[in-house]
Amino acid sequence: MARSTFEGPILSGNNRFGAIRNVGYTDLVQEASIVLTNVTNATAGYGGVSGQFVSSNGIPNTNAVVYTPSSTVSPPAAATITADSVSTTTGTLYRGVVFYLPYGSSLQDFLLDTNVAITLDNGTVGTVTAKMGNAFNATTYGSVTSMNAATGRNTIVQTGAQLLAGNSTSGDITQPSQGSGAYAGLASQVVVTLTIPYTAGVSSVLSVITAGTFTFAVRYTQLDANIGNTTTYPYGNFD
Repeated sequence: MARSTFEGPILSGNNRFGAIRNVGYTDLVQEASIVLTNVTNATAGYGGVSGQFVSSNGIPNTNAVVYTPSSTVSPPAAATITADSVSTTTGTLYRGVVFYLPYGSSLQDFLLDTNVAITLDNGTVGTVTAKMGNAFNATTYGSVTSMNAATGRNTIVQTGAQLLAGNSTSGDITQPSQGSGAYAGLASQVVVTLTIPYTAGVSSVLSVITAGTFTFAVRYTQLDANIGNTTTYPYGNFD
């Protein structure tokens, strides 16, 4: 059995009152696996295409909108993802995943796995990098300076400033309040951008990706901005 809540945050413990109150937040996770050779939207493992990222909330994977971060512009404005730069000699491909989170979430960690190495029908893949931010190609929350060329879990690099930014995610998206249609609420977005450079092996032929699979996950805690105090609601009254 499972229980879903669409408000939150989720707190759990067996003593919600007093000096030894042991209630804690529940960590949440969003995940998406992309197959770079799958270019069909709304299919399992869809990996996106030039200028189009994938939503972590699609079942199966679907096209995502990357928004220009703003806490005041409503409706939110879609941002432009840089199109692939391809030629018969060199090129750069951009692929990625978008996670929509509750505003003010605390980011715990990122998991970026290389499941199947990127290969081309001709040419050589350069150093693949990843950026985690609140916009396309942004490093608000961290980066991977060199993705595994074969398979394995990648090492996330985060500065003190990036960790601090992840303590409470920004209000990137204005969203409609339920029922009224007015843009009253805020949401956060976390965008993982893969940058894939390559050098063509045959100068007269465009390189095509023949393999490449990645799994991305973000762990976060939905914090409560109005937890109250020891005498005033809603302290201890989260049911």
